[in-house]
Amino acid sequence: MDRSLIIKTYTQKNDFYKKVAEKVLSGKGLEAEEALRLYQEGDLYFLGELANAVKERLHQKRYYYTINRHINYTNICAIGCKFCGYHKKPGEKDGYTYTIEEIIETLKSTPGLKEVHIVGGLNPELPYEYYVDLIRKVRQNFPSLRIRAFTCVEIDWLTKISKKSVAEVLTELKQVGLNSLPGGGAEVFSERLHQELYPRKIGYQRWLEIAKTAHRLGIPTNATLLFGHLETEEEIIRHLFTLREVQQETKGFYCFIPLAFIPKGNELSYLTGPSALKVLKTIAISRIILDNFPHIKAYWVFLGVKLAQVSLLWGADHFHGTVIEEKISQSMKKDTVVQLSKEEIERLIKEIGGNPVEV
Repeated sequence: MDRSLIIKTYTQKNDFYKKVAEKVLSGKGLEAEEALRLYQEGDLYFLGELANAVKERLHQKRYYYTINRHINYTNICAIGCKFCGYHKKPGEKDGYTYTIEEIIETLKSTPGLKEVHIVGGLNPELPYEYYVDLIRKVRQNFPSLRIRAFTCVEIDWLTKISKKSVAEVLTELKQVGLNSLPGGGAEVFSERLHQELYPRKIGYQRWLEIAKTAHRLGIPTNATLLFGHLETEEEIIRHLFTLREVQQETKGFYCFIPLAFIPKGNELSYLTGPSALKVLKTIAISRIILDNFPHIKAYWVFLGVKLAQVSLLWGADHFHGTVIEEKISQSMKKDTVVQLSKEEIERLIKEIGGNPVEV
């Protein structure tokens, strides 16, 4: 059935649907109250059709992926967020830290890489020089590799251990080879949740300050949302509108990544995590609100491959990549997240009628 006919069928039955569809399809932004109502009450398929209309206005039938590898250089972390099952306290059993030489050898063992994604814990034993030397040596060994490294939380940590400003840290990292920041650590832009779940981590104002500074320095970043735990729907919508406003100001965000909370191996394991319905509606409303973001990612590492594939029909256009190894979700799920091949990613995209594009 033609998409326009599906939307027309819904709008003929509901004045609210008609109002929001007219706004979305004409490229006008929704008000926060409209977006919240759509998120709370909107039919799943209507949301999906609207989100796909926005996605196709930006990308037609193209869906993106990259040949990448994750490097989680240490799991030792000094702050201990309640939703994290990855970190180990300093001195705790099973804590690890990779040397720079080990990381270089790992990357050399992975042919065809286009991008490396480097994040880790806040390890008090690592000096500032480790981070700078890591980026420098990756760049020296892989001149054309995209280096997407260090969340805003890690950048804040680097300012503390170096006694340098955010701009100084980012400038130095850029000079030795950093291309972009991966966008993690945003969690939910809510001071209530900040105090309850991660009081020792930076709040959202600081996260946004660092992201804006990166953008001013010509360093693009991603942005994330961790959902499906203790947040409210109002907080999710506020988070999205805050990101939209910053993007209007800086135009420095490349991709938005809704991260589904994994209720295993952490202090919130009594929760159930988001349902598939919640995941699809969150991805769809993200695409609708964040129409000034180039990409919305279906992060299969957290969603699982099958739900991530379906998410491509609910507004997502980026399937992340091959990954190879990602220890954060692996430590919480207690199973092995190894990789997807290029051929498998392309098959999954073609199966939903898309055209795969390697970036």
